[in-house]
Amino acid sequence: MFTISVDLKRENNIIHLTYKDIIMIKKEMLYRNPLVSLGYENEDILPVGGFGAVLAHAGVGKTALLVQLALNMMLRGNSILHVSLNDAVGKVDLWYQEIFHDIIKRFGIVEVTEYWDRIQPYRFIMTFKVEGFSAPKLEERLTDLMEQNIFKPHTIIIDGFRFDDAGRGQLMRLKELVDKYSMRMWFTVHTHRHEPPQENGLPLSFLHIADLFDAIVQLAAKGDEVYIKSLKGISIESKQNDLILDPATMLIKDSE
Repeated sequence: MFTISVDLKRENNIIHLTYKDIIMIKKEMLYRNPLVSLGYENEDILPVGGFGAVLAHAGVGKTALLVQLALNMMLRGNSILHVSLNDAVGKVDLWYQEIFHDIIKRFGIVEVTEYWDRIQPYRFIMTFKVEGFSAPKLEERLTDLMEQNIFKPHTIIIDGFRFDDAGRGQLMRLKELVDKYSMRMWFTVHTHRHEPPQENGLPLSFLHIADLFDAIVQLAAKGDEVYIKSLKGISIESKQNDLILDPATMLIKDSE
């Protein structure tokens, strides 16, 4: 486990993070990144053109896990396009700020505005109405950003995609989009309590599209604890221990 020593400079009651602090925060987040700890081979998890999915029942923490993953990438200088089909920009931004603040609190840092301002340019939030979302519309808005040199994402998060209503064709078109622009794409997937998992742990309604995904993870709540496991994407030699996540940060909890 990393021992964190934070040496902060204080001017006019504002705490300034030093380069050493930044490196230590990155190390701590990587050390506690549940996806890396599950056995995925690199920090990006997905290959270029790859799809990833976080499956869970409502309210377990799908969005929070992907926000934590996004923050990890932003800290490494990778740009994230967060596409929300349910929530307004302000609500999504609040998710990021709250989770980032909870992570930084591990270091005893109270004022994080300076560093938040430094990494915020690596994230762009885009919203659609669910019924108005499609691969062509996403590509149109994405190319507007890239052609004006406003923003080019390393990874796209799609939060709120309705897998129950979407056919395989729509996902194939999104797959073509990330292949075309050498990006990666993560989805939140809402699963239903009445639908029992199959032998591979996947819900029956997801089986016909599971081959499109390079990584699939599942969150499950047991009492006040959240557990994560991989359903696809790690080698069969990798051992999966039960990883318990901090619901506030979606990072691995300290052992009691």
